[in-house]
Amino acid sequence: MKLWQELRQPTTITEAIEVLTTAPQPAMPIAGGSDLLLDIRQGRLAPVHTLVDLKSVPEMNVIEQRGQELFIGASISITNIIQNELTLKNARALVEACNLIAGPQVRNTATLGGNVAHALPAADGTIAMLALNAHAEVASKAGLRRMLFQDLFLGPGNSAIDKTCELITGFYLMLANRGQASCFKRIMRPQGVALPILNCAVWVCRDVDTVIDVRISVGPGGPVPFRATEAEAILKGRPLDQDQINKALEKLLSQANFRTSPLRATASYRQHLIKTLFKDTLTEAWIRAA
Repeated sequence: MKLWQELRQPTTITEAIEVLTTAPQPAMPIAGGSDLLLDIRQGRLAPVHTLVDLKSVPEMNVIEQRGQELFIGASISITNIIQNELTLKNARALVEACNLIAGPQVRNTATLGGNVAHALPAADGTIAMLALNAHAEVASKAGLRRMLFQDLFLGPGNSAIDKTCELITGFYLMLANRGQASCFKRIMRPQGVALPILNCAVWVCRDVDTVIDVRISVGPGGPVPFRATEAEAILKGRPLDQDQINKALEKLLSQANFRTSPLRATASYRQHLIKTLFKDTLTEAWIRAA
């Protein structure tokens, strides 16, 4: 089966939007293609006439500091994110998440934009970006706009981005300041390269022993990437001790909607695992922020 009929390679964001909306339909954007081509091949997505290759758009293939923010282009490879000094310094949770995506060959091709656009509630890069309070930059014929990261997701595999006329061009993160750090951990089956049973990311800002601010994300904790806002509220403005961690965990368990997956784990098993995973991830981020 031929997966596509025509490949276009625009060199600017404006040209990419033009090609996406005017080329023979159906047209789809592609960068790494590790999810898209598999979906087409396995029948989860109808065959595409025109693939719009975004790897030749320079603005979407950079990692750079822009003022007090870090910009990560949507088409940059996962491997480049892992190896970049700016992401290691300012987005440790994202680097750790990217290190666990598939294997080296896939990471050399796959992109963060694709990981996010696939809109899965437990995608490693997505869970890390949620804890890091990322904003997405989205292009359309009207120009560029920013979106809150959580607003990108409508349901499992259902993105708010209209892939027929819009593109995620990149992501903005705040630069890390003193007293701030992040961590990402996940639990997966022993064979190594596998989908996560459960993952967790934490970003924390501390002043000596007090939690100034914290963000906690868990996947899968619901139909969209889950932010444990009630647990965060328990921790903010208070010293971090075992009692506060336990109270936050209770809130996380009551707010999250863990489900049973026949290929991964039962809801009750995930509820059991999150107790240790959350504590370990929070503790590591806390130590790093010292």
